[in-house]
Amino acid sequence: MAVDQKKIAYLLERLAQAIAIHDRENPTHHAWGIGMAYFDIERLGLEEGEEILPGIVLQADGGVTGAFRVLCDGSHDSGLKAEEEEVVEAVSTRELARPAEAPAPLRRPL
Repeated sequence: MAVDQKKIAYLLERLAQAIAIHDRENPTHHAWGIGMAYFDIERLGLEEGEEILPGIVLQADGGVTGAFRVLCDGSHDSGLKAEEEEVVEAVSTRELARPAEAPAPLRRPL
């Protein structure tokens, strides 16, 4: 199955734009790849591990079809983890005004 060259050119342009945006907004992270669903890689006639742009490798991941992700060596969700830890800590230190009680067992009529 031949893939339209215009589609590949459009994809490469979008990938290059995404890498540029990532690098601009995350100067301390190094982008090394593009993650795509395996289905999309096959459909486009590409191969996993292929260098799609200079220094950027194509990687199959568990993402949804029709989307791609910039893969890098940085951690983008470190702020989310810290926030999540704070919430867990705040909830775990909160005292209840009255202890929780289990409902009384149902009695069968004799």
